[in-house]
Parts: sequence; C-alpha cells; structure tokens
Amino acid sequence: MTKMDAGNDEIDAGRDRVEAVERAITLLQCFSEPGETLTLSGLAQRSGLYKSTILRLAGSLLHTGFLDRGADGRYQLGPELRRLGDLSRSQFTLEDVVRPVLRHLTSVTQETASFYVPDGSERVCLYRENSPRSARHHLEEGTRHPLTSGAAGVLLSHYGDASDHPSAIELRTTGSIVSKGGRDEDLAAVAVPITNMAGELVGSLSVSGLIGRFTDERINMARALLKDAADGLRPRLPRLEQINLRRSNE
Repeated sequence: MTKMDAGNDEIDAGRDRVEAVERAITLLQCFSEPGETLTLSGLAQRSGLYKSTILRLAGSLLHTGFLDRGADGRYQLGPELRRLGDLSRSQFTLEDVVRPVLRHLTSVTQETASFYVPDGSERVCLYRENSPRSARHHLEEGTRHPLTSGAAGVLLSHYGDASDHPSAIELRTTGSIVSKGGRDEDLAAVAVPITNMAGELVGSLSVSGLIGRFTDERINMARALLKDAADGLRPRLPRLEQINLRRSNE
C-alpha cells in the first residue's frame, strides 16, 4: 500500500478535508475483529502509514480514548468508540441517509430512484423519489414486488450467489443488475446492492424508467451513479440488527 505520510495536515480547501483526521480514521479502521489487538508493525502494514506517523496519531487517540494500549504494547480500540457507537445506534435512522441519495439520483438522471429491502419472497419499496417527467415509472412507497423479476428483485435474489446463473454472473461481473422489460414490458432499471462495512446486504438501490430511454450510454451512467451512491452509503450504515427496515409511518 502506498505510504500516506507525504503532504501536510492543512485543510484541502477544494474538498473540505483534513489529512491528519483521515489518517487517524484509517488507523481505527485497521481493526476488523471484536477485541482484536495490533502491534505497531501490524498497524503500519494495514494502514500504509509510517510508524512515526502512527506513533504521533496514536498519542492523540490514546489521550482521547479512541485507542487503548496494553502492557505488551499492542493497540486495541478504546472505550470512547463504544460510547459513540451506543449513541449512533440510538439515533440512526435509515430514511435520513437514503432519501438524500434518492433525490440526488433522480435530479441527475431525471428517472425514478428507489430503495428496496427483501421481505420473505417479496421485496418492499421502502423509499422512492419519483421522476419529475410526465412519462415516468411511478412508484408508491410500501408496495410489494416479486424477487423473481425487475433489477432490484433479481439482485436481492442473487446477491452472494456463486452459481453460474446468468444473473449471478452479471452481478459478480458488473456489480449491478440491468433489467429491460423484466417486471413490466415498458420499463427498464439498473440496480446495485447496498451493504454496510460488515459486508451485510441492507437492500438494493435502483434507477428505473421507460425502456426506450435506457440506452447503453444511460445505463452506464446510471450504473456509475448508483455505485458511487453505494460507496457513499456503506460507511454510514451500521450492522443490520441496528437498522429498522420499516418505513417511519408503519
């Protein structure tokens, strides 16, 4: 991994980012198992940071309770993260993070954007932002659709499928599912999986509209936008047991 010690700690004015903060977060993200402890060398290997940089950052993280260090010199996550995690669990609302993403997707594509979750043999449209066009794919929140058709349904059916089924291969190869006329002969859609940092499938994010507008170029654009949205959501989503996969008015 490329060393990240070059550059300064000043704010990047164009992106409102602070490199020192990002490096500290990188250190915390090195831990992947409950109760895991890491040596200085282990942190350097996983983070790509120089040991001198790690020692400097670790001093602040130890002082603020984000890291602990045992008598053997090994590091582990500190109690402050547990406290903040408890606060996050009590305040997290899936709707708050998904709706802005749907609005952005619809604004850029001018097509309907939706978020589905599996429920038994069906999928539920948990949230949606309908296209502003007069001719559009109109969706209502709370509606149920089969898992056997439509981009979002097929994706939820085949996520994690290691078989040679064409949809499973498409999902493994492209990271998405494209459907043309699958659930309705007049509609097309592109869908991507939404996962959390633990790799758990939370739901499916899709863009859908009239089939005649879904050219190869627009499909590729929608796929890229959806993947960017999925990447942005991933670090913001907690474990599944901490998410209420129901609409707020249910």
